[in-house]
Amino acid sequence: MPVSKIKALRLYNPGIQGDFSLSYAPFENARKIKMLEASLSQLEQLVSDLVQQNQNLTAELAQAKDENESLQLSLMEHEEKQGATAARIQALVERVSAGPVSA
Repeated sequence: MPVSKIKALRLYNPGIQGDFSLSYAPFENARKIKMLEASLSQLEQLVSDLVQQNQNLTAELAQAKDENESLQLSLMEHEEKQGATAARIQALVERVSAGPVSA
């Protein structure tokens, strides 16, 4: 049987026909499959990493929102206290200004 009829031994080179190549069609396909499997594995790992990172960022965002709400409430309390203090000071100033000056 001539070598050219044995598929496993047929030279494979999509470029120049008749050029010698060390890669045979079945081996080339196996190599491509391994490359695709490696790429798929890398993509799966990247997706897993991104999902984990998204979960971490979601948790950080929730914590930042809680801290922001707490800070806003604290600011409102301080503004209320400041307003009450300013009103007391204003009342004292008016009282002092309205009273008779004694020497």
